[in-house]
Amino acid sequence: MKKTIGLALFFLSISAYCQDSYKNFQDALKANDTTKQLQILTQWEKSNAKDPELYTSYYNYYFSRSRQEIISVDKENKGRENLKLVDSTGNIAGYMGSSVIYDTYFLKKAYESIDKGISKFPNRLDMRFGKIYGLGLNKDYEAFTKEIIKTIEQSGKNNNKWLWTLNKPVDDPENFMLGNIQSYVEQLYNTGNDNLLKNIKRISETVLKYNPKHVESLSNISIFYIINKEYDKSLQYSLKAHQINPSDAIVLGNIAYTYKEKGDKANAIKFYELTLEHGDESAKQQAQKALDKLK
Repeated sequence: MKKTIGLALFFLSISAYCQDSYKNFQDALKANDTTKQLQILTQWEKSNAKDPELYTSYYNYYFSRSRQEIISVDKENKGRENLKLVDSTGNIAGYMGSSVIYDTYFLKKAYESIDKGISKFPNRLDMRFGKIYGLGLNKDYEAFTKEIIKTIEQSGKNNNKWLWTLNKPVDDPENFMLGNIQSYVEQLYNTGNDNLLKNIKRISETVLKYNPKHVESLSNISIFYIINKEYDKSLQYSLKAHQINPSDAIVLGNIAYTYKEKGDKANAIKFYELTLEHGDESAKQQAQKALDKLK
């Protein structure tokens, strides 16, 4: 009995130490005290290398070390917050601004740290999202896409039993994960790089593998085919999305536009009128303009 109590107390003391290490590291991170951060991490690793927060903290340490702000002077204004430089005659000589770059050595160490954490704790969604966020900041969109797909595939293995910081269960885990995945898709779309449309399609197809009624992913693939002028393929996905959610204004607008491009005036009018019924103000204005031209 004494051994059991002693063991329980030992685990409690380890847990308390880990929580203190996590808190102390967060304080040092906020203070931007890299020396203190490394001291805490080194001692923490010696005491309990199995603590999942150790890996997220190492990631934050190395990622913050990788971030460097550089000053640049350009002839053209490349940012709204750039400082205008004026010569002695009053003419604009250039613009001074700043940009952020990431040191490859520290960035590699950051990814190595979080990869170790993910391999040991595959259901920690914060680790996966943290890495995806970093890849997005660095515009490494191929690795960004692959990491998103790995996360979706893990959701199929763990049935969306996701954990977050300090191993707390995620509330409404499936919708939380899918909502963030869709925001990453929008991040790719907003780059304006048509070469990344295939990445969006890959992500959306993976979502549909595990969530076949996910309207946003059906719509994403529909848009991919619209942009590529493959209208019949687009309708296969958008009409399925419409069956699942008949009032989704984005889906309705895409269907109307697709029919218009196919020369199917009757169906185009039908779905633009449905967009008028269900869309927001912006969608209604666009639908009305299209209807005015069609009628």
